[in-house]
Amino acid sequence: MRNSFFLLIVMVCCALTKVSAQSEFPTPKPLKIEAAKPIEPQGKTSTGNALNMPSLIKEQPNIDMNSRNPVKMLPDEELVQAGTGMKIDPRVGPGERLNGSGQFFADQYLGDIKSNGKYIGIVCRDHEYVDGDRVKIYMNDMVIEQNLLLTGAFKGINVDLQDGFNRLDFEALNHGSSAPNTAQVDVYNDKGELIYSNKWLLSAGSKATLIVTKESM
Repeated sequence: MRNSFFLLIVMVCCALTKVSAQSEFPTPKPLKIEAAKPIEPQGKTSTGNALNMPSLIKEQPNIDMNSRNPVKMLPDEELVQAGTGMKIDPRVGPGERLNGSGQFFADQYLGDIKSNGKYIGIVCRDHEYVDGDRVKIYMNDMVIEQNLLLTGAFKGINVDLQDGFNRLDFEALNHGSSAPNTAQVDVYNDKGELIYSNKWLLSAGSKATLIVTKESM
C-alpha cells in the first residue's frame, strides 16, 4: 500500500513539471516578411503609401575637372571701368571747382600809387560772400604774410617802403567754397590817410599786383 501511494505522488509531480515547462516555453510562430518595393531609376521613388520625396538635384552639373577653375562659386557679371559715365565740365579751369563760376581768373594788375611815408598800412577783407578765401602777401618777392584768412572785417599789416619801386603781390591760395577768390584791398600812408582802394577776382594760384613808388624827400 505504501509503495502504491509513493508511485502516485511521483506521477503527479512529473505531470505538473511537464505542464509548467510547456507554459514557460510557448510554441514559436513563423514571422512573415514582405519584399520591399524597388526604387525607380533617375532619383524617383515608387508611388504608394510611403512618403514620396522629390529629387533635390534637377540637373546634373557639367564639370570639367581638367580646367583651371572647374567650379564657379559666383555668377558671371559684366564689370565696367571705374569712372564710366562720369561727365567732366569742360568750362572748369585750373584752380576752379565744379560748383564755382566755371571761369578762370588770371593774374590782375591793380595799378600803381605814390607815397613819401616811411611805411604803408595794407588791409584786406572779403567784400562779397565770406567763404574762407585765403591769400599770401609778398613785398619785393619776400613773403610778409604767409596765410591771411579773408573775413568780413579788414585785416592787414604795416610794411616799410624802400626808395623807388615797391612791388606788392597778393597770391590767392584758394577760392573758398565759391569761386573766385574775392577781396577788397585798402592802402593807408603813415599818417593814417587812405591813399588807395581796389578789388580783385582771382583763381587759386593767381596773383594781384600793386606797385608803390616811394620818392626821396
